[in-house]
Amino acid sequence: MVRVSDQTRTRISRRIGSIAESATLAVDAKAKALKAEGRPVIGFGAGEPDFPTPGYIVEAAVAAAADPVNHRYSPAGGLPDLKAAVVAKTQRDSGYAVEPAQVLVTNGGKQAVYNTFAALLDPGDEVILPTPYWTTYPEAIRLAGGRPVEVFAGADASYLVTVDQLEAARTDRTKVLLFCSPSNPTGAVYPPEQVEAIGRWALEHGIWVVTDEIYEHLLYDGAQAPSMPVVVPELADTCVVLNGVAKTYAMTGWRVGWMVGPKDVIKAATNLQSHATSNVANVSQRAAVAALNGSLDAVEEMRTAFDRRRRTMVEMLNAIDGVRCPVPQGAFYAYPSVEGVLGKEIRGRRPQTSAELAALILDEVEVAVVPGEAFGPSGYLRLSYALGDDNLTEGVGRIQSLLGEAR
Repeated sequence: MVRVSDQTRTRISRRIGSIAESATLAVDAKAKALKAEGRPVIGFGAGEPDFPTPGYIVEAAVAAAADPVNHRYSPAGGLPDLKAAVVAKTQRDSGYAVEPAQVLVTNGGKQAVYNTFAALLDPGDEVILPTPYWTTYPEAIRLAGGRPVEVFAGADASYLVTVDQLEAARTDRTKVLLFCSPSNPTGAVYPPEQVEAIGRWALEHGIWVVTDEIYEHLLYDGAQAPSMPVVVPELADTCVVLNGVAKTYAMTGWRVGWMVGPKDVIKAATNLQSHATSNVANVSQRAAVAALNGSLDAVEEMRTAFDRRRRTMVEMLNAIDGVRCPVPQGAFYAYPSVEGVLGKEIRGRRPQTSAELAALILDEVEVAVVPGEAFGPSGYLRLSYALGDDNLTEGVGRIQSLLGEAR
């Protein structure tokens, strides 16, 4: 006999069932699957440097793998050596003085994002989310019981939200502002004076700031990306800084990120992690120590290559009728508006949304891009220029040819 309560019970929890798959990873997986079939697909989807992890970091990992001390559990919050390296790196790169007790080492940047929102949010708390946003942010907010409140700035505003926009979105339920500069997906960088203005607005209204600085070293054209608690020191007690080794050191697969914040928040997030995953893999942590304590020369070489590719991609995209691409000043993404192309006929199809346009581009010229719907409103595409120069030119050239047929 089936009870009434059993009839209404779902197989998958509503909380988890409501999560959308990572759009960027889905596009990357589809591109790789098509390549495996022998198709000449060029993928602009994944935010992943095409460079190998620098050799000195790999060597440190090999040595760590051979040391039995790394074959055992270690503190859930991170190896003391890595916490010390994060403290030193934060002072060196940002001028922000913190203590090891303010650091939690996480399994990649994504766990740092989730841990932070889980530690800060109660059901119904609102998080102001400048849009376009990285696709994981709203899902992590919802998982933690919060409600993302989108504040959109388009290409005409260089994808930078204003204090007035943030204030218009503020309610008595607002607890957190998510801030990301340089930005994924747009590559936008907030100028120092705007970082300070936003920080002081948050301080005035008692709003926490979660600031994602994982692209801090990928800056171009003289742009600066100061850490918000440095330009607004009074904010330090209500600010969590997120970072990791993935983008700076071409270590996406090593899965090492971290949170820096007030001790009570870090302690709470460490308690959560002790039950969720325990420690980050020790070999990866030892590699991260070598990365943070080592030279930034390899990072500069990568940045130089990204800068060259950035200029090529933006020039080629802006040469397409109906496409408008602001020049990104950071990260390794271009985020063109394709609103001028939507609704036009291209090879017998009339894409009305950027999702439909992305599907058409993949079908017709075998180029994978991520549609704007993954990051907020329709009408945009995200293309990563963290791939080889030849593939970049070939891939954007295919898009130029296809969209040149729009009528």
